[in-house]
Amino acid sequence: MRFVPLIPSSLEPGPWLSLAPLTLQWDGALHAGWPSAVHRGLAIHAVHLPGAAPVEEGLEVLRHGLGADFLVIPVRRPEGREAGFHLLGQLEALLEITAGRGVKLALRLAPEAEPPVLDLLHQARGEAIGFCWHPGTRDLEALADRLWCSVCQPDSDLRALQRLGYRWDVALPATDPSAYAGQAAALETAHPAVLFPAEMPATALGRPVVPDDSLVFGKHWDRP
Repeated sequence: MRFVPLIPSSLEPGPWLSLAPLTLQWDGALHAGWPSAVHRGLAIHAVHLPGAAPVEEGLEVLRHGLGADFLVIPVRRPEGREAGFHLLGQLEALLEITAGRGVKLALRLAPEAEPPVLDLLHQARGEAIGFCWHPGTRDLEALADRLWCSVCQPDSDLRALQRLGYRWDVALPATDPSAYAGQAAALETAHPAVLFPAEMPATALGRPVVPDDSLVFGKHWDRP
């Protein structure tokens, strides 16, 4: 796991450049320094949208050319069939406008939204859409095949991600670089990086995992 700051998009980027790569929380405004910092090589791995109007928010973010790998979209439980179709329509529109830009969509599902939204995506064959883990995530196994990013709080328990063998970004909301550095260091100490999951997944990309009997770990791999 790599801890990265999640910064409001309206903040001035200068104090954060030494902590790159970064993620942004879109707050409706972008400080004028971000595009020029990206042009000079700053890596912004994800932009987290508010989610009230994801298509319009996504278009506005893309207009600034920040080079983000992911747009993270918070999703509540769709109440009723019409709301489900509306959500699918929004996601389809976002897939169309991000096509060819190297940007992927990651849903940050509210706990109660997990079963219905996963069912909707399965019916719509939405394999191009991934997920963002957060402390409220309930069914991690159901998301594991397409878990592309995550977000936490300073006191979050990340052992479930460690057991999974998760090695990608963990965004930590921050508004002060010094406070963030201390919080990230504490999380790194409490949750050291892992090389392999504690339990191998039963499925991958929707298919059963078939063990390779020819693969043998060295004699020290089974020791703490």
